Amino acid sequence: MRLSLGGFIAFGAGSLPSGWLGDRYGRRTMMAVFFFGLGAALVLAGLAMTPWQIVAALTLIGAFASIYHPVGIAMLVKDQPRVGRVLGWNGVWGNLGLAFASLIAGWFADHLSWRAGSGRPLPRHARRIFAILTLATMCSGVIFAAATNAMPKIFDERLAALVHTTTGIGTLVATVYVIAATAQLVVGQLIDRYALRGVFLVLAAAQVPLLLLAGALADWAMLGVAVAMMFVIFGIIPINDAMVARYAEDAWRSRVYALRYVVSFGASLPAIPLVAYLQPQAGGFSPLFAALAAIGLGTLAAALLFPTGQPRPAPAPIAAE
Repeated sequence: MRLSLGGFIAFGAGSLPSGWLGDRYGRRTMMAVFFFGLGAALVLAGLAMTPWQIVAALTLIGAFASIYHPVGIAMLVKDQPRVGRVLGWNGVWGNLGLAFASLIAGWFADHLSWRAGSGRPLPRHARRIFAILTLATMCSGVIFAAATNAMPKIFDERLAALVHTTTGIGTLVATVYVIAATAQLVVGQLIDRYALRGVFLVLAAAQVPLLLLAGALADWAMLGVAVAMMFVIFGIIPINDAMVARYAEDAWRSRVYALRYVVSFGASLPAIPLVAYLQPQAGGFSPLFAALAAIGLGTLAAALLFPTGQPRPAPAPIAAE
């Protein structure tokens, strides 16, 4: 956790300059920088020989990975009549990557080595929408980062009766994430058909009790609750992105997304020490989930404050990226 801190900081802080560069020099150009730079940084991580080299490589990975969300998502939603569907599919494939990362890394660690396994801005209700987006992004950022980073360890402790190897733990985590990844597709379709506020409110209300239950259960019951909990946590992500898509004009959209991800990744930084220190000092994961449930109340408050009227800007003329 400590070695990865620089990567998390770069992942969040890099979003703002990445968004500006995407709007200034072209989103396709920045996505090329993203793919080639991230690939090179990952190779360096696999070649690292000392802890400080690992820190430097992970920080470089975070810097290049910060390009995707503000630039890539701005490309996705440009001139899209069904923003929710696009965001949903994007979220599904992105979180399938997260899911299989656990499985693949666990298998490599067991059978090969760790090296083998090493991505007018707001016209109406402007202040209110920005405040709600900031609150929801901060809360969901902490919850998402804490839950995804802690899940392998949680399963190792709570599901000991079900699995006994690192590969087995990775397989269960991957299974949960694969199922939960479909949430973004489901939620994307829902926000195309129903009011954004209504979908947001249902997910935010369900998140709090699921987090509390996850802190109290074990074995099969914990596994079932984990699926539902991660489904909701993943499902909230396209809600936040849809807020920007529906209220921000295309000329500003990369920068607005950049601000959104600066807030998200910056707010997720406390999740790392929260998982690393709260759990061992408190003697279990129940206090961690209680803290996350309290943070989830902030997401629920954002949903309750969200306006019922949701105008979306007219799409910009089609132009080459």
